[in-house]
Amino acid sequence: MFQIHKSLGQHFLRDENIARKIIQALDFHRGEAVLEVGPGLGALTKYLTQLPEIDYRGIEIDQEKIDWLLRHDPSLQGHLIHGDILRADYPFSGPAKLIGNFPYQVTSGIFFKIIDWKAHLQLVVGMVQQEVAKRLCSPPGSKTYGLLSVLLQTWFKLEYAFEVSPHCFFPPPRVYSAVIRLQPKSHAPHLADEQLYIRLVKTAFQQRRKTLRNALKSIFPSSLLGDKLFDQRAEQLSWEDYVQLYEFFIHAQQ
Repeated sequence: MFQIHKSLGQHFLRDENIARKIIQALDFHRGEAVLEVGPGLGALTKYLTQLPEIDYRGIEIDQEKIDWLLRHDPSLQGHLIHGDILRADYPFSGPAKLIGNFPYQVTSGIFFKIIDWKAHLQLVVGMVQQEVAKRLCSPPGSKTYGLLSVLLQTWFKLEYAFEVSPHCFFPPPRVYSAVIRLQPKSHAPHLADEQLYIRLVKTAFQQRRKTLRNALKSIFPSSLLGDKLFDQRAEQLSWEDYVQLYEFFIHAQQ
């Protein structure tokens, strides 16, 4: 027996067809390293560990679920990490793929972690709330386009893969889920100060109803605010435009 902790947002996948479909989306090749976020009761884990020569790690915040997994598959001993993905260190010495059914209440934090680890990641396959998946994949100009849309699209190619019904889980969540794939871009922009870039985008979206001229006036010198780029609102700019804003700021400091 096991407990379901609502505080951890636990909804366990029980549909075997969906589990196999998620594994297929990982596009695994023999000998690759894979990190699973929140293995829970092993709906994905049991398929992952069957992959040829996989270097598997799973990070799980709930010790009870780790104990449950080890009772059902002792070969997982040494491959499971008890901890919080938001505070975890990268567990491999080389590149890896990341997969998981992300708890809804920490989804944003997980994606910021993925941004931190982007230099190490070959591919990300994540199941999230459908609304979040659509937001992340939405284009500039849409009402759902936001901070993480810009940041993830700066460094990754995003694919809205497929939707998952609440009936595929126990207990069933009140919303639909969706699986998305994040493929690191081979020619992503090189930003010397990524934290500055993130701060610029975050500041723009904190006052998304205002033009960038007003939203960013505390950051940019007035001499730059005359550019027509600042006539727009945060959701109207593509990630390329935000990179241009970043470069404006860097040049102004020189």
